[in-house]
Order: sequence, then C-alpha cells, then structure tokens
Amino acid sequence: MTIHIGAAKDDIADTVLMPGDPYRAKWAAETFLTDARCINEVRGMLGFTGLWNGHRVTIQGSGMGMPSMSIYANELIRDFDVQTLIRIGSCGAMQPQIKLRDIVIAMTATTYGTPSSSIFRDLNFAPCADYDLLEAAVAASKTLDVATHVGGIYSSDTFYDERPDLNEAMQRHGILGVEMEAAELYTLAARYGRRALAVMTVSDHLLTSEDLPSDQRERSFGDMVEVALKAAFPG
Repeated sequence: MTIHIGAAKDDIADTVLMPGDPYRAKWAAETFLTDARCINEVRGMLGFTGLWNGHRVTIQGSGMGMPSMSIYANELIRDFDVQTLIRIGSCGAMQPQIKLRDIVIAMTATTYGTPSSSIFRDLNFAPCADYDLLEAAVAASKTLDVATHVGGIYSSDTFYDERPDLNEAMQRHGILGVEMEAAELYTLAARYGRRALAVMTVSDHLLTSEDLPSDQRERSFGDMVEVALKAAFPG
C-alpha cells in the first residue's frame, strides 16, 4: 500500500495497463479481464486486477498529465515491483494521413518538459519505448482491421496550448500525435530498467478539428486495449 495506491503488494500484477481515465480502467477491466476485482479506489483513481488469457493483468488509472503519471508509475515500480507498464489512452493527430479511430504506437516521446527534467539539467534526454513491446504491438495491430501508425509523438505539459508555431514545427518533423503522459512514463522506465509502451487511439485531429463523440470512444478504444494486451503477452 502506498499514498496513492491502496492495494496490497500481491494485488498488483507484474504487467499494468495505464489509462488516464479511471472509468476507462473500469470499462477495460470489465470488457477484457476475467475474475477482475477492484484493488484501488484512493482519490477515485480506480485500479483492477484480473486475468487475460490466463495472464495476471492490472489496469490502473494514471490521471491526466505527466505529474500524475509520474506519481502512479513511480509507486507501481518502486513499491509494487511492476515490470511492464503500458499506457492506453487517447491522442490528437498531427499528420494528415492519420484519421480518427486510428491507433498510434509511440516509438519516441518528444516533450518540452517533464517532472524528470531537473535530473538531466541541460541534457535533452530522448525517452523511447521498449523495443520488444513495440515490435509485439506492431505485430498485434496487423491482426486487427484498424490503421496503425508508428513513430514519434509529443507529450505536452499543457492541454490548452497556445503555441501554434510549436505544433507546426513538430508537424514538419513528422510527429504523429500529441498526448500528455508517455514521455514521463518512458523516462521512468529507463531510469528503473522496466519495459514501457504507449498505445493510443486517435480521438481528435489538430489539422481538421474533428473529434470523436464521447458515445463512440469506448467502442473505438477496444482495439487499442487488445493491441496492448497482445504486446504484453505475445503468442
């Protein structure tokens, strides 16, 4: 049990999927896991542990933004000895070839600043995904009828961004999409020698201003969860 996770150590599996929304954690657990039970309700940040194809999996909400992700990822790694952490969430598309409901798998995560930035001082650390997880996720996505894009993303530390020039620069350099958590997750995984990946569903588009209605998001997010689970447990 930690300050933010009210679970016994044995309640948390070695593999944890981390949606930002705690109710998405509840939906994913009820949809994909068998024998799922709630193992955390502290601050309303729900967590569940159950079985997927015989493998123990925990699905724990992480909240919005890198500071919140940092809290939960740190505690899961340091106090519960979690080995594999996969972010499952939404992102905004930044390239014209990407469409709503597509999947984006983050190979790297560019960021302006994270909670870990002070450790590196003037060094620009380049956080990246675990290659084995990345390779397995790409293979898993090919079994589904959904377009998948693999490459660099941008982890923003602000939701209401007022830097169109920065967005334009990232678009010129091939950044696929924007979200708010992956860069810190990848940095913490590197620091502690753990495996991390971010698999996201495109819920809105920065170029076209399209967005996915809330009543359609759950159905679209199912492919993302399936890719994440198959990446964690290939074969």
